[in-house]
Amino acid sequence: MGSFSLVHWLVFGVIAILVLGGGRFSNMMGDVAKGIKQFKKGMAEDDESVREPSRIDAKKAAEPAIEVEAEKLREER
Repeated sequence: MGSFSLVHWLVFGVIAILVLGGGRFSNMMGDVAKGIKQFKKGMAEDDESVREPSRIDAKKAAEPAIEVEAEKLREER
């Protein structure tokens, strides 16, 4: 009750093919397949490009703010 069985989905699919036409439905499925392939390709490329940063790429460590403020106070006195 409330959910469709396999038979309902098959009837719906046949009606959709008849209404949209076989060629149009085939083109839509081809576009979906291309999209899935591009998505998988993009995910595979992201995995390969992950690497550890080199010394040149690494960011310089931040100076502690407490010591800098203490030096400013010493200079003012």
